[in-house]
Amino acid sequence: MDNTQLTIIDENGNEYVMQILLTFDDDKNNHFVLVYDPEDEEGNVYAYLYDDEGNLNEVEDPDMVEMCAEVLSAFEEEEEPDGKA
Repeated sequence: MDNTQLTIIDENGNEYVMQILLTFDDDKNNHFVLVYDPEDEEGNVYAYLYDDEGNLNEVEDPDMVEMCAEVLSAFEEEEEPDGKA
């Protein structure tokens, strides 16, 4: 595994190797990682909070979900060549 991948184990013990899309911190010093499953044809992106020990918790708070979506949108706009969507 390289540093662009993250293995997530769900509550049933299923392992998913996810690609790390983006990491960032908010103004409250919460650490976020946005990941996606390269095998998912729909291209869903999942947001997790992580701590200094590497513990992950899925982002469920609606305000945090919205903030993550805004950060993702801004990131995608920066990644578009010439800023065109």
